[in-house]
Amino acid sequence: MHFRIVLAIVSLALVSCGTKKATQSNSTASPHQRNQSGAAKSRYLEDISTQTTSSNDYIRPSLSNESKNIPALSIEMSFPAQFKYAILLDVAVEEMNNRKMLSFLDEWWGTRYKYGGDGKDGIDCSAFTKRFVSAIYQKEIPRTSAQQYQALVKIKKKDLKEGDLVFFNTQRRKGAITHVGVYLKNNKFVHASTSSGVMISDLDDFYFSKRYVGAGRL
Repeated sequence: MHFRIVLAIVSLALVSCGTKKATQSNSTASPHQRNQSGAAKSRYLEDISTQTTSSNDYIRPSLSNESKNIPALSIEMSFPAQFKYAILLDVAVEEMNNRKMLSFLDEWWGTRYKYGGDGKDGIDCSAFTKRFVSAIYQKEIPRTSAQQYQALVKIKKKDLKEGDLVFFNTQRRKGAITHVGVYLKNNKFVHASTSSGVMISDLDDFYFSKRYVGAGRL
């Protein structure tokens, strides 16, 4: 797990603990002290402004000049899917900045495999990649993995980028293309697997490395 993710979890835990202690302490304070504390807290919250990046990938709390003396979280507050897939892909949270893609992955994550399926009750590998490409890139590709392989521009494995399709021969039939997934980052790809449904795997996994055929780009 990356340092930023660990820092985020620890910082959030400390904030939660600090809030609890403050609440317990405040319960024993005088009405005047509680009023002062509440007013200070209100001013502090009003001083926090939400800063977003141009790609709207995460939000960062910051303080106005008048509140620089108040401790603040020095972490980037990300929405849950960013943490989830940053961990699964073993990359920094900041790299997970394609919200449309993250939402799509979360929507389909764990959907069971069904040969010939194309819906939430079951989907096969090529139907998943077809839906992915249509939803994220607004492009249409053929239905089957073999047709998709033929339709795309072939690229080398070392040149893979997010959104490229990766193809496999899982049936060991000479020249066959029987499985397809979408490359994400850090050698990882998402696909509808026969065993676990929609999931993320590594191209260097023994099973896939022995069956890898090639990759294609839209």
